[in-house]
Amino acid sequence: MSTDPDTILLEAEETMEKSVKYLESEFRGVRTGRASTSLLEFVKVDYYGSMTDLKAIAAISVPEPAQLLVKPFDAGAVSAIKQGIEAAGLGLNPISEGKQLRINVPALSADRRKQLAAHVKKLGEEQKIAIRNVRRDANKHADGLKNQAGQHFAEDDIETLKEEIQELVKKYETKIDQMVDSKTKEISTI
Repeated sequence: MSTDPDTILLEAEETMEKSVKYLESEFRGVRTGRASTSLLEFVKVDYYGSMTDLKAIAAISVPEPAQLLVKPFDAGAVSAIKQGIEAAGLGLNPISEGKQLRINVPALSADRRKQLAAHVKKLGEEQKIAIRNVRRDANKHADGLKNQAGQHFAEDDIETLKEEIQELVKKYETKIDQMVDSKTKEISTI
């Protein structure tokens, strides 16, 4: 793979950014004590034979702090949506009210809060490992520049590149730590 320091750095940063985006999407599905539409947006519903995200087939709102209201765009989908929410393993019990579903979001027990906080920490650690793997690959490419035919890169340039890669790792690990702390606080808040 022939390349240059700027390309290696850019590709490493893009991949690290994807790890952070992935973590954000995973955190959206982690339940907290408060009702939030993001809790249900990606629940899969068997809508006429195809698994569809709930947000694509219904309006989700928060009428009260501990309650969610789901209004399907197609009234015939109410029972499919109810089954989808029950199957999602969120511990939620949707109550059918004609053409809509009301869901009371129960407060989390202390044990459940600890479990969720541990889960959030584990998700964060997994993405930090992914970022370190990006660093390993980028450093391998940096070392490959020494033996690259047709172009010569000075030792100093390669060392500078490795330092810049390490700076990226620090930046994204800090970002992940902040996200984990923030989500853990959200889970702990009653």
